[in-house]
Amino acid sequence: MRKFDTKVQHLKYKVLREIARLHWDGKLLESLVDVPKLLVPGKTPTMRCCVYKERAILGERIKLAMGGDKNNPNIVEVIEIACDECPVGGFEVTNACRGCLAHRCEDVCKFGAISFDDDHVAHIDKSKCKECGACAKVCPYTAIVSRKRPCQSACKVKAISMTEDNVAVIDNSKCIQCGACVYQCPFGAIMDKSYILNAIDLLKQGEGDRGAKVYAVVAPSISSQFSYARLGQVVSGLKKLGFHDVIEAALGADMVAMAESKELAEKGLVTNSCCPAFVQYVKSAFPNLLEHVSHNLSPMAVLAKYVKSTDPDSKVVFIGPCTAKKAEAQLDEVKDYVDAVLTFEELQALFDSRDIDLSSLEDGVLDNASYFGRIFARSGGLTDAVSQAMKEQNIDFELKPIVCDGIEACRMALLKLNKGVLEGNFIEGMACVGGCIGGAGCLTHGEKNKAQVDKYGKEAYEKNIADAVSLLK
Repeated sequence: MRKFDTKVQHLKYKVLREIARLHWDGKLLESLVDVPKLLVPGKTPTMRCCVYKERAILGERIKLAMGGDKNNPNIVEVIEIACDECPVGGFEVTNACRGCLAHRCEDVCKFGAISFDDDHVAHIDKSKCKECGACAKVCPYTAIVSRKRPCQSACKVKAISMTEDNVAVIDNSKCIQCGACVYQCPFGAIMDKSYILNAIDLLKQGEGDRGAKVYAVVAPSISSQFSYARLGQVVSGLKKLGFHDVIEAALGADMVAMAESKELAEKGLVTNSCCPAFVQYVKSAFPNLLEHVSHNLSPMAVLAKYVKSTDPDSKVVFIGPCTAKKAEAQLDEVKDYVDAVLTFEELQALFDSRDIDLSSLEDGVLDNASYFGRIFARSGGLTDAVSQAMKEQNIDFELKPIVCDGIEACRMALLKLNKGVLEGNFIEGMACVGGCIGGAGCLTHGEKNKAQVDKYGKEAYEKNIADAVSLLK
């Protein structure tokens, strides 16, 4: 039964599962030292040069599973001892270079970084190279390749650099905490902090008649994740964990679509506020454009606020694909409403820490949002929802959306807005390619997830946004 895309995800999951299992039983602190030995028994290493380094790295993973460095505000952290295997050469000439006469690589380089030896083989002067990649693009033999580390390639906001010891370091002033580097690092040397212990504490405190009710607010992308079980079985599994009720974050998306469409008509131009990584990117890279970011809270926060308004003593745990949501939950305007955030990876670990077999459970019910709220999970869904909300509210406004699929597309749109040449009035900014279904905390990633979300949306009982929102009154 395949639950994850990669073995790195599976390793991360095993640590989370064992930490959670011990915490449920109240034995975590007394058994902490034994966890690395439990996961790497014997003296034969499975991934590293020696069993001792392997266990040392597991020790660092355990710290992150327990919340990580409290002095580091970033959700994403580098495990330095695990970051030592990737080449860091940048662009290099391989032995595929034929010493051709054309020398296109030399002609295209604006920095004079290309030279040739007596055999006409190209060489790159690292002191002059600006890593633009122009030489690689024109080489007819594809003899010039990028040796950039996967984490650097994944980070489109250039927040990752290397120390003199070739260890990755994250610039917190640039990082948007999207988790792209977490998913792409082939050694699992970059991880997001986990708050799985906080969620377990909330569930344990909520046990019994006097405990506070704990609500699970689940992102609509959940429909594409637990491929070995039906969504209704996942709902039942959440209640078996101790959640009082399971609510669709898509209902919060419906609320946001209604409010954001009004705001757009009033202001004439806005960007969305539902993707925390996108909003953080605006803050760090285009602070002068912050006035255009919608003033509405995200669907997660809006719905959590509603839950707290109806049950002030309740606790809310958001479950979704997004690492940046963990950072959003700590913002002053959100922290009173959301008590913990889990990714789908962490939810799988939570299920297995209690030996819950989802495939054996009866189907629960999750049906309290519209089609449009549910498709927020994929790129373009927010735009469709805002357009529909305008129709339902009889708002006379010509919507000219710019759908940005991934942070690079967001950057281009924001640059145009900054220069006053944007040919649109609504920027749908999604930091992850594909939208939320491409989030780093997903169990699986791929195009099939989009089809699953659309199918899930069509199964919504409420076809109109207003009908879904009216259920809250």
